[in-house]
Amino acid sequence: MLVIPPLTQLNTPYPATAYLKGYYKGRGHDVHQIDLGIEVVDCVLSEKFLSEIGLEEHARIIEPVKRFLRGQDDTLGPRIANRSLLPETPPRGKGRFAQLDEDNLEWSFGVSGITDKAQHLATLFIEDIADYIREEVDEHFDLVRYAEYLSNDAPTFDPLYNELHRPPSRIDRLLLTLTEKYVSQFKPDKVCITVPFPGCLYGALRCGQWLKANTGATVELGGGFPNTEWREIKDNRIYEFCDIIRIENRELRNDNSADAGQDSQFSTIDSQLSFCPDFSDLPLDKYLSLVEMANPMHRLWSQGRWNKMVMAHGCYWHRCAFCDTTLDYIGRYQAPKATTVVDNMERVMEQTGRTGFHFVDEALPPKLLGEVANEIVRRRLTVSFWGNIRFERAYNDELCDLLAEAGMVAVSGGLEVASDRLLKLMEKGVSVGQAIGACRSLRDAGVMVHTYLMYGFPTETLQETINALETVRRMFEEGIVQSAFWHRYAMTCHSPSGLHPERYGARRVTLEGNAFCNNEVDWVRADVEECRDACAGKRSALQFDYNIDAVGAGLRLATYNYMRGLGLDEPVRRWFRIKVPRPTV
Repeated sequence: MLVIPPLTQLNTPYPATAYLKGYYKGRGHDVHQIDLGIEVVDCVLSEKFLSEIGLEEHARIIEPVKRFLRGQDDTLGPRIANRSLLPETPPRGKGRFAQLDEDNLEWSFGVSGITDKAQHLATLFIEDIADYIREEVDEHFDLVRYAEYLSNDAPTFDPLYNELHRPPSRIDRLLLTLTEKYVSQFKPDKVCITVPFPGCLYGALRCGQWLKANTGATVELGGGFPNTEWREIKDNRIYEFCDIIRIENRELRNDNSADAGQDSQFSTIDSQLSFCPDFSDLPLDKYLSLVEMANPMHRLWSQGRWNKMVMAHGCYWHRCAFCDTTLDYIGRYQAPKATTVVDNMERVMEQTGRTGFHFVDEALPPKLLGEVANEIVRRRLTVSFWGNIRFERAYNDELCDLLAEAGMVAVSGGLEVASDRLLKLMEKGVSVGQAIGACRSLRDAGVMVHTYLMYGFPTETLQETINALETVRRMFEEGIVQSAFWHRYAMTCHSPSGLHPERYGARRVTLEGNAFCNNEVDWVRADVEECRDACAGKRSALQFDYNIDAVGAGLRLATYNYMRGLGLDEPVRRWFRIKVPRPTV
């Protein structure tokens, strides 16, 4: 039995179990997959549960709202959009509706975008319910994560371990009741629980705890979180909740062994890329299409039931200094034939009845992407797809026109620091000019462009950060990007900059690992000893000689307004509450 624990996302299944089911089923195993995340949310967002916790008004209309968000009753859209159906006053606090900016609502949806506007308002209604549950029923609850604060960058197991030994909360009891139901139904010999994110770990361990106490099944944990955070785990208390931790094709056990499992061939190209994911027994009619914000690119993540697939294994570039390139899922690049990719797309469309695809690759390889597009056109398929790319010179007018013809609707990609010096230092493999050219070709082909941006990379100056924002302003002004997001650089122990910080003008604060999670590491400037007194020992000052938090706030504020078409004719300095230099680009 393959399990997705609470919570990943509500609009579409996380694909890990579907790939594993396709693999095991192809080898003759009796295999079932369960999305406990969507099952728990479906029980929580029910008339029975909401009535029990005192949300009578919300309980009365929750089932119609769910049908609307599932695309099963679009006729409710106009009534939700004209704001005559949903209660907008929560039992406590101001609630999500109180934060609505009427002008922003009008700008985002106008008077004609009835369905999108209604989905956004219905999402606020659902979020109001989630806020109430978190405040009054279960402090761990959220719509897309569960007790994440206990797992995020946790150096020690103690807080999470102690919480797991408290009596189960009301939401926990729902989760365990569902677990018992499916164990009784399928009677599994092995239960494999995927843990892709920190917000899934608590739910996964609650399930494992119950399974270890009440069944004879072998419990195995795997997925992105263990593969990133637990490669050097030393706290054996984790084995109270599982029997095996899967790190790629290694099995970590309580006896400190790290044997290759009998299914280690899963890591080979023949087994991993030639078989098709199997979504067939997931409750596809229960997923909810949410519109959390007006940003058109962010909506792709939460709106609509996209078929999530991998086009190729790993990243074809795998050199960027900030990226976890030493990990197998990034550093080992292997690609199938284009015909295999499109064959699998057709099989998944038959399983799900949906023609939209989100390719979750680290970076879609342009050569394979072009071959897949040609194959889609040759077969005369009508599909839509999007994914992450590198903004490189391969994305010229000819390729972008082909991708648009095949069905590409959007891309996301890293412009990162928007500085040629820093792009070269971090071995990004592209220049600012090449990235701008790729974005322009994509825009001209009608493909929406979202860019990730980074600030705070070692040796980055305040001037370079302001110059990067000026570049972004110009890109919005020219309409070659429609969406952007800034995040602060984090040094990780699996990245080139974490393994060799001295190459980037930095120094790790400690080389000792944690007993529980090991990923992000603390760092300072390489010349820290020379500046310690001047910086008064403050960590942020030991990394930067300016207020990095204030800079981050200004970058986010500017970009939020640029996405709305506002402030593009203003000097970039106006967005900061601290003094910053004029741009020099």
